[in-house]
Amino acid sequence: MRALAAWLLVAPCALASLVLLAAPSASVLAPASAHDSAAAAADPSAAAAAAVAGEDSSAGVGEATLRGYGPPPAPGAPADRADQPYTIDFRYHDYDQLTKFLRTTSTRFPHLTALYSIGKSVQGRDLWVLVVSSSPYEHMIGKPDVKYVANMHGNEAVGRELMLHLIHYLVTSYNTDTYVRWLLDNTRIHVLPSMNPDGYEVAREGQCDGGQGRYNARGFDLNRNFPDYFKQNNKRGQPETDAVKEWISKIQFVLSGGLHGGALVASYPFDNTPNSRLCRSSPLCSVFQSYSSAPSLTPDDDVFRHLALTYASNHPVMARGAACRSGAPAFAHGITNGAAWYPLTGGMQDFNYVWYGCMEVTLELSCCKFPPASDLPKFWEENRMALVKFLGEAHRGVSGFVTDDGGNPVARAALKVKGRDVGFQTTKYGEFWRILLPGVYKLEVYADGFLPKEVDFMVVEQHPTLLNVTLHPAKVGVDGVGGGDAGGGAGRVSPAAGGGGRGRGRVRPRPPPPWFAPEAAAAAAAPGTERGEGRGRLLAAAAAAGGERGEMEPAWPYAFETEAPGGAVWGAGAGAVSEAVAPAAAADGCARPRDASRPLASLLASVLGPLVLASSRAL
Repeated sequence: MRALAAWLLVAPCALASLVLLAAPSASVLAPASAHDSAAAAADPSAAAAAAVAGEDSSAGVGEATLRGYGPPPAPGAPADRADQPYTIDFRYHDYDQLTKFLRTTSTRFPHLTALYSIGKSVQGRDLWVLVVSSSPYEHMIGKPDVKYVANMHGNEAVGRELMLHLIHYLVTSYNTDTYVRWLLDNTRIHVLPSMNPDGYEVAREGQCDGGQGRYNARGFDLNRNFPDYFKQNNKRGQPETDAVKEWISKIQFVLSGGLHGGALVASYPFDNTPNSRLCRSSPLCSVFQSYSSAPSLTPDDDVFRHLALTYASNHPVMARGAACRSGAPAFAHGITNGAAWYPLTGGMQDFNYVWYGCMEVTLELSCCKFPPASDLPKFWEENRMALVKFLGEAHRGVSGFVTDDGGNPVARAALKVKGRDVGFQTTKYGEFWRILLPGVYKLEVYADGFLPKEVDFMVVEQHPTLLNVTLHPAKVGVDGVGGGDAGGGAGRVSPAAGGGGRGRGRVRPRPPPPWFAPEAAAAAAAPGTERGEGRGRLLAAAAAAGGERGEMEPAWPYAFETEAPGGAVWGAGAGAVSEAVAPAAAADGCARPRDASRPLASLLASVLGPLVLASSRAL
């Protein structure tokens, strides 16, 4: 009888293993699972957040199934073979060639890359994004998400090609370059090589100036199509910008770079200025501003200058700050404030920062917008180090978790560094990140149902500061024998409470700070209400149409073009089962295969597992 019970215990796992072995890839464990599990174990708050992530993922595994995206190869079409060399030529790639390269990369490097589309252009082309990370199919607790967006203007083509070469460089250097390996082990890099694929298709190589291909297929400038903080933007939203806005709302990006062409400079927010409000009705506004532009500085100006300098100083030509041509502006150290260069309304980098706390810098990479392909090797060598070093800045400053008394993560908690009015918020797992330079700071934390909290912390140059914050619930329902005057302090009963002999005294936390305004943020981000008002309300809990940030349910918000190695899924878009999660989340301890067809092994494991465990206890 004991032998029978033992066989029943192992049979489901054995059958499940056979199913997994029959999958296209036999590897089940994510490359970074052990690394991230060890990191979570070292930090109790991270471990608690990871446990919650595992608990959430145990329900609705079918919803998390990663679906194939593209049509199958045509009969007789050459398949991507592992023995073929993996290369990227120094030439311009049209949409079909770009798509083929991205698909080849995701197939060749399934443990380092994952391909998904955030939407389609006006003419129906996919806006492809490739994740490059040692955990490409899943959000690993404590690992920040960063992004590059290129080819927003279709005729600015250098950045588009550099993104393909950056992808190639990262995946081929992972096993040989220690910095690249550290970066991919600790960061999730999302690369959108072309935000305007329709415009690119009509642009022409060799055209250094002009507007052919700059706009999308409806004639809209995508970098004037976002909600604006300083001025109402009435331009109709376009499919490409709507897709990017939803993308940013679903994934909490910490750092971003927008790649452009036509100049050689790193430009940082703000792009717009309060003075633009005075020019709404004047046709001469742009003329006057072109001669009298003044900097429009953010509360994080020191950080933005540092980020821009990080890129420029690692670019041997940009760092000189020389003008592209006679009469063009020169930029000291290769950086500039966007509004000081020229103000614009509806820019993407201001939207990233104001609405979602993501620090984005605009990188102008070539004096000629669409230079000859023969110049591409030079551009790659000039930008390679800068592109890689810039992403590493996501690990500067402070990061940590916000939890309650029981160690459970507090989602959508609003945070702000005192004296810096642009806020940010925690993820679904209570995580937060903020890029800061060395110094002493105070973090303000506010969440519904909890007492506000302020925490002092220090940032040093050598490593990021880990700061875990515990919030205590706001006490309600405290009886008083007096007039019930609520306490004005942070959760303390007012001395006036209980003085009148009637009514009921209630304790409530003090009102939220003025920068916590989720309703205003949601309205500002809604389509057709493209207005961001009030400098003191800069959206610590901003929400965009299509879903609040941090509200992703177990399913990853986008369908991957390729499946995770082994065909297994677990958690919020996870491509594999973590060694630490599987035994705790499943009674049988088996790696669960895809839930779409409910294979026999999975069925046996789920049905026989509890019965066998009960039988073994009885024996």
